[in-house]
Amino acid sequence: MSGAILVLNAGSSSIKFTLYPHDEGPTELRSLFEGQVEGIGQPAARLVVADATGQVRTREQLAAAEASDHGAAIARVRAWLFEHGGVTGLAAVGHRVVHGGVRYSAPVRVDKSVLEELERLVPLAPLHQPHSLAAIRAVADAAPDLPQFACFDTAFHRTQPALAQALALPRELSDAGVRRYGFHGLSFEAIAGALPALAPQVAEGRVVVAHLGNGASLCALRGRKSIATTMGFSTLDGLMMGTRPGLLDPGVLLYLIDEHGMNARRLEELLYHRSGLLGVSGLSSDMRELLSSRDPRAAEAIDLFLYRVARELGSMAAALGGLDALVFTGGIGENAAAIRARICGDARWLGVQIDEAANRAGGPRISAADSPVSAWVVKTDENRVIAQHVRALLRAP
Repeated sequence: MSGAILVLNAGSSSIKFTLYPHDEGPTELRSLFEGQVEGIGQPAARLVVADATGQVRTREQLAAAEASDHGAAIARVRAWLFEHGGVTGLAAVGHRVVHGGVRYSAPVRVDKSVLEELERLVPLAPLHQPHSLAAIRAVADAAPDLPQFACFDTAFHRTQPALAQALALPRELSDAGVRRYGFHGLSFEAIAGALPALAPQVAEGRVVVAHLGNGASLCALRGRKSIATTMGFSTLDGLMMGTRPGLLDPGVLLYLIDEHGMNARRLEELLYHRSGLLGVSGLSSDMRELLSSRDPRAAEAIDLFLYRVARELGSMAAALGGLDALVFTGGIGENAAAIRARICGDARWLGVQIDEAANRAGGPRISAADSPVSAWVVKTDENRVIAQHVRALLRAP
């Protein structure tokens, strides 16, 4: 097969990928293979690939040279796809890039000037942006003529009103890019695209999507466009997450600097890696482990997580002027029935009435038939959104 689209999602020590055909019909887009390289730069790196049916086609340990960096890992992925996946050529590569800044409100083909602009955004997403750019450079080094496209987690939220994007800071800081950006946009875009077929009666109405996972945020949709979201300038804001605190009084940071001698790097470590579910429980950042634990600290962490969701859900409903539907997605949202049940219970005042049996079964609809506000479980698919964008850009005049 020639002309496939490869989608890459690069992290600090991993690369997740999905391969799609470029020549399918105008709407249908099904993955051919998906997998990841884990442990990049570490001795125990491995490659895992599954086919479209979910059957694992390979699970192999990699030699140190095969995953020494992102370039080596991508080369190993391409080699496997060409040797075992029936791929004879790639039409393009699409990348998930966390931050597109103010300028990029839509996917863009990457060239030298775009790459330089994305590099300037690294300070806005220091733990995410460098890895995406490393993957882009690696592909460019290996195949300079292969088209590459960047799709941004921030882009979906550029439809928000100016007030929703503003911070109450001096204008010179706002003009310099200090504003609310919002993230998880590719996930929210995937859900917005799925709503018309799943729930046509509410798709264009007032919908809150709860992307709950190790990273978590809510997005208020009207007409399937972002009106408000809980993440702001960075991925630290809003909901409590696996290792991030969510909404935090900035006075806490001033106190930690003055009284505990913390510098920027120590604060970064605290806020990105030691807080959230892990920090409160002292046990784990994994909701599955906390739900199965009898330790009272686990229960406290879950209670705080749910309390923050309940409060922020109220703020999203306020931004919309009401609520027609609540949609759960992400690792926790799609799989933790107990968490969904408690969130829906806290949202009774908004009109959510859960169907317990449907919730335990995983939906897709988990609200009662007569519930004034419907509730749903929808699997997100960010990579498919990226592939759709790439295919459209390749076909554009």
